[in-house]
Amino acid sequence: MTRHDFHAAAELYLGSDRTTAAAHGPRHFKSAAKALRFAIEEAAPVSLRGARLCVDGRVFARADMLALYHSRRYPLDRKSTASLTPAASPRS
Repeated sequence: MTRHDFHAAAELYLGSDRTTAAAHGPRHFKSAAKALRFAIEEAAPVSLRGARLCVDGRVFARADMLALYHSRRYPLDRKSTASLTPAASPRS
C-alpha cells in the first residue's frame, strides 16, 4: 500500500469469520489509516478473525491489516500496548 492509499477511503468488514463480516456489512472510513486504527485499537479482537479492509479495489485480510498498521509508513499515532503486536498469539 502506498502512502496515498493510507489516505484513500476504505470499507472495513469485521466479524468472527468472513461470512459474519459480510453479513454485518461494511463500515465506511474517510481513510484506510483510520479504518486500520479502528480495527486494531477499538474493535473486539475476535472480530479481526474474519476482517477485510477494502481500499481502491484491493482487499486486505487480518495479517495484511496488522502489517500495514505496524509499518513505518502508517501515518497516525498508535496506542502503545503489547496486545497490538502482530506476533501476539493466544496462550493455552
